[in-house]
Amino acid sequence: MNTTAMSPLTVTPLGFVPDFKNSTLDPLNETACENWKEIHHLVFHVANICFAVGLVIPTTLNLHMILLRGLLTVGCALFIIWATLYRCALDIMIWNSVFLVVNLLHFIYLVYKRRPIKIEKELSSLYKRMFEPLHVPPELFQRLTGQFCNIQTLKTGQAYAAEDKTSVDDRLSILLKGKMKVSYRGHFLHNIYPCAFIDSPEFRSTQMNRGEKFQVTIIADDNCKFLCWSRERLTYFLESEPFLYEIFKYLIGKDITNKLYSLNDPTLNDKASKKIDRQPSLCSQLSVMQMRNSMASTSDSEDGLQMFLRGTSSASSLLLIQ
Repeated sequence: MNTTAMSPLTVTPLGFVPDFKNSTLDPLNETACENWKEIHHLVFHVANICFAVGLVIPTTLNLHMILLRGLLTVGCALFIIWATLYRCALDIMIWNSVFLVVNLLHFIYLVYKRRPIKIEKELSSLYKRMFEPLHVPPELFQRLTGQFCNIQTLKTGQAYAAEDKTSVDDRLSILLKGKMKVSYRGHFLHNIYPCAFIDSPEFRSTQMNRGEKFQVTIIADDNCKFLCWSRERLTYFLESEPFLYEIFKYLIGKDITNKLYSLNDPTLNDKASKKIDRQPSLCSQLSVMQMRNSMASTSDSEDGLQMFLRGTSSASSLLLIQ
């Protein structure tokens, strides 16, 4: 047995006490920051400034998300330059390349959503007069007018609706150009001018009851052009857009108010109706259709017409006081 290859055992005396005060801990010395490295290149600091500015942009600013994504994109690009040219760190460059792609795609998407929406020339006046003052976005208006509606025309003397014949369940229309005349049993009631609903009273009154017929005759007094929605599809669309649903309720109520003015003063022209548009709608829950029905239930058409006009005068007087 070769005893020379064996290392001797180290024997510690019984009275030996280790000196912990003079001992050193190498791991602690390795992590301690005894010597700070020099400051990074200016590109590194500019990148961090971009991040800081992007994060402090107030959310109340209209373009805050676009500015945030833009500054994050610039910051990531500067980090890539710094990591490639001055740091030579492959991992930093790869991670910031991923962040750059994500923020750049989001930035492009937000800019695309803010692009100017081109509204058809025939509908631009309708949007500016009726929907833009109520803060309806152009893209929402484009969806409303671009899917389930069409623009139709009527020549002078053609009928939009005939009393007791035309169903009120099929459509809802807004006059774009021209003038229409509303009459009951040959008696003139009022005119319909551009940017006004043609059949708003019927639309409101038949939301609960279907299968009714027009109680009035609506005839084109000029060559007319109007925007026509399918009533069923419009109803489904408005149910999915609560904001636009409330807008339509308000517009139809205000249109009914204007028609009440017109019934009391048949000489009301388009300029006067624009002034009425600025008045608050107090008769949004009134139904001109019910008033028309009261005329239809009267045996004598002359007496019924006079009673109807007298009945509307009180409502119009209240509106004029306001």
